[in-house]
Formats: sequence, C-alpha cells, structure tokens
Amino acid sequence: MVALLVIDVLEELGVLYHVGGSFASSIHGVPRQTRDLDLVADLPLSAVPSLVARLEERFYLDDEAIRRAIERRTHFNLIDLSSGFKVDIFLPGSGAFDRNELARAAPYRLAEDSPRMVNVKSPEDTLLRKLAWYRLGGEASDRQWEDVLGIVRTQAERLDLLYLRRWAEALEVADLLDLALV
Repeated sequence: MVALLVIDVLEELGVLYHVGGSFASSIHGVPRQTRDLDLVADLPLSAVPSLVARLEERFYLDDEAIRRAIERRTHFNLIDLSSGFKVDIFLPGSGAFDRNELARAAPYRLAEDSPRMVNVKSPEDTLLRKLAWYRLGGEASDRQWEDVLGIVRTQAERLDLLYLRRWAEALEVADLLDLALV
C-alpha cells in the first residue's frame, strides 16, 4: 500500500502524524473510495533531507515546496510515480484545536488480519474537521456532509458529545453539529 510507505518513513523519522480526511471518515463512518490520502504531520525542517532521500525514487516530490509548506504551516503532496496515488501532507496549525486533534489520534488496525497499526484522527475530530471544511466550502459539498452523517450514524452513542459541543462552538460549526446529530 502506497500510503504505508509514507507512514513508515514518518514513523522512522519520529514525526507525530495522523491519518485524516476521507480515509479517517471511512474508518469511523461509511467507507467510500478516495483518490488520495490526507495526513497531518508535524514535520520539522530538519527532517526534509531524510524524507526526500527515502521517498524520491518512488514519489514525485518537490523539496522546496515541502520546505515552504513547513515554514507557512500549509500542505504539500507526494505523488506515487507508478500509480498516480496522491498523499497530501498537512502541517498542523498552531491553534488549540489543531494541537488537540494531533494529540488525540490513536492507533488503528488497517485490516483485521494485519498487525499493522497507524495513527488515525479520532471520530470526534474527524467529524469536527469535516464540519469545518463543509462550512468553508459554502455548505455545498454533499460528499463532506455524507461523511459527517456517516460518522454520526456509525459512531452514535460512542461519540463524546461534550467534546463535540465544546469544539463545535470554538470552530463556529455548532449549528451544523446540531443539524447532523438530528
């Protein structure tokens, strides 16, 4: 799996990371096909040479774009040369929620018959981030909203509602959370 190659390198470098985006919402909600993998990784500038050296034969990457993304706390991508599969790596923001969601990620087994564990964003943080992206996109993305509803339906009573409500207020998506919970 292409994604595991990148995750293995991040782990070897000791970089704190988690799987997010549609991959995480598929794990916590309703599985769906995705054309890429979103990772949040707290990658320091000092790790760029090692990251590039380990991945440059297999992936299209731009070390200057990686450095700029780290300095600006944005994102960069890696594209698998053989399959075209894209891995988007987002640097965590500096806000309290960003730090909290990175700290709350937990190991998750990718397949029942595999011992391989990867860090995945929590269901609550995945839900909150999806709500924030939905709002940012003008509340027009059916795909984002279906991901939200899939998490709510699948996780149901396991969701930490106090945590959700606290951060939904802070992220200004409390009205959307209420709508999703109905």
